[in-house]
Amino acid sequence: MDEFTAKIEALEHQFMRSWMNRDRNAMKSLAASDFVFLLGAQTSAMLDRPSWLEASTTRFQLSAYRFKDLYVRQHKKMAVFAARMSIEARIGTEQLEGDVWITDLWQRGRIRRKWKLVERNMSRPDTNAAFPGLIKEMQLWR
Repeated sequence: MDEFTAKIEALEHQFMRSWMNRDRNAMKSLAASDFVFLLGAQTSAMLDRPSWLEASTTRFQLSAYRFKDLYVRQHKKMAVFAARMSIEARIGTEQLEGDVWITDLWQRGRIRRKWKLVERNMSRPDTNAAFPGLIKEMQLWR
């Protein structure tokens, strides 16, 4: 694992641990002022930063997580982190367990040069086992 990938993965774990510990200040320090959380579902829903900070410390509780199949890519002052993630959480009275797919967008600040989480997209993985093979058949570099 290269140094950049390790840095972004460490930031991801900091964000997830702060969510699990309901540490509003730690999440606030990692999330950009224009942070957005998008839940991709049959009916999608979005939270802005203030809504996320309130919900993740009260009604959207994370109790466990584990990253799988990590993908990190740098684009100048931006970084993409994508992973399948096993999650145990509660949204209000509803249980959220199993695998989800997250795609996070990180941006490096101009002044302090710190990485901030700008956007998190979370959705359930598709269960059609044929899709990955069909996509791989389209790869020109095979």
